[in-house]
Amino acid sequence: MSKILQFLTILLIAYTISACSCSKDRQQPAEEPVVSDTMPRLVMQVQQCSRLYTAEYHIHKIVTHDDVVRLKGNILRQDFDIPLPLGERKVAIPMDATLKAYIDFSGFSEKNVERDGRRITILLPDPKVVLTSSKINQQEVKTYVGLTRSHFTDRELTAYEQQGRQAILNSAADMGIVQTAQENAARVLVPMLVQLGYREEDITVAFRHDLNIRQLINSSLEKK
Repeated sequence: MSKILQFLTILLIAYTISACSCSKDRQQPAEEPVVSDTMPRLVMQVQQCSRLYTAEYHIHKIVTHDDVVRLKGNILRQDFDIPLPLGERKVAIPMDATLKAYIDFSGFSEKNVERDGRRITILLPDPKVVLTSSKINQQEVKTYVGLTRSHFTDRELTAYEQQGRQAILNSAADMGIVQTAQENAARVLVPMLVQLGYREEDITVAFRHDLNIRQLINSSLEKK
């Protein structure tokens, strides 16, 4: 009987020690995951994006040109400017064009990244804007030519079409395409950083503050 009592006493002591050990394990707070040095991996993943197209606009424009033969001169010190009858020419050219904005990450490096503890800031490269396509519906081109005028030549029509493309490019700064490109790029980068261990609230995607959108678009168009 005494041996049974001793055995039960040993079991009770062992159970008590085990219970205390488990209780201590439960009371220890879980440590936050620590973000390791992910800089090289981050730079490599972003560079793999290379040319990231983040905005696309489809534009319909009617290019018009109107010229009139005018008679100008001076009689008795009086200037005159008279449009000649039947001397007018008009043309309307419908044009469909596609503008795309992209961010070139090929030159992305650690200089584009700032870290402050768990906080990280990504400075995006400037977006680029290109006119990727344009199309003229020749069947819908409208012309009016006065009796005393010659018809539009192919060279003239080609020049007017080019003017129309340039007009679309010049208006790109007012379309918000650059801002859209930046916002969409941020939507791509944030999930990537979250996968690397950063919390979304600790991530900032920034842009160059002195960004002149109109100058930027003109510059990118010249280099396309």
